[in-house]
Amino acid sequence: MSIHYLLKGLLLGLSIAAPVGPIGLLCIRRSVAEGARVGFVCGLGAATADALYAAIGGFALTTLTQWLVRARFGLSLAGGLLLLYLGVRTLRATPTDPAAPAHHPAAPTSVSREAYVSTLLLTLANPMTILSFAGAFAGLGGPAAAGVQHYAATGLLITGTFGGSALWWLALSGGAARAGRYIGTRIARGINIACGATLAGFGLHALATALG
Repeated sequence: MSIHYLLKGLLLGLSIAAPVGPIGLLCIRRSVAEGARVGFVCGLGAATADALYAAIGGFALTTLTQWLVRARFGLSLAGGLLLLYLGVRTLRATPTDPAAPAHHPAAPTSVSREAYVSTLLLTLANPMTILSFAGAFAGLGGPAAAGVQHYAATGLLITGTFGGSALWWLALSGGAARAGRYIGTRIARGINIACGATLAGFGLHALATALG
C-alpha cells in the first residue's frame, strides 16, 4: 500500500513538472548558461513549492487554502513582477561561450541560493495550484478524498510528488547543460533573448490578469 501511494505521487509530480512554462524556461536557460547544478537547484525550488502546496491540498487545510486563494491578487501581482524582472535581466545578460572549458566551474553558493529562491517564490505565487493538487489527490483516490486521516499515506503521496518533480528537473537540467556544451556565444545570446522575452511576456500576462 505504501509503495502504491508513493508511485502515485511520483506520477503526479512528473505530470505537474513536465509541461514547459516559465519555470522550465528558467531551468533550461540557467542550465545552459551556468551548468547542470544551478539548473537542477533552480528546478528544486519549484519542486519544493509543489510539495508545500501538495501538503496543503492533501491534508485538506481548508482555512489556509481559503486564505491563499483570497490572497491570489497580491501573489499573482508579485509573481508577475518577479517574472518581468527575471525576463529583463535575462535579456540584458551577457553570455559566455558555453563550449569554453571553463564554463562549468563550481557554482557559488549565492548563485545556487538565488536560483532556488526565485523559482520557489514564482511557484508559490500561484495559489490556485492548491486547488489543482486537491483535485488531483481526489482523482487519485488519496486519503484526504476518502475522508480518512491517513497521515502516513498522504505523506507518501507528497514525498512522491516532490520526488517525481525533482526527477524531471534533474533530467531537464542535465540534458540542457549537455546540449549547451555544443553551442556558441551567438546561439547562447539567442537563447537569452528568447527566454528573456518569453519570461517578460509571462510576467506581463500575469500582471494584466491580476489587474484586469
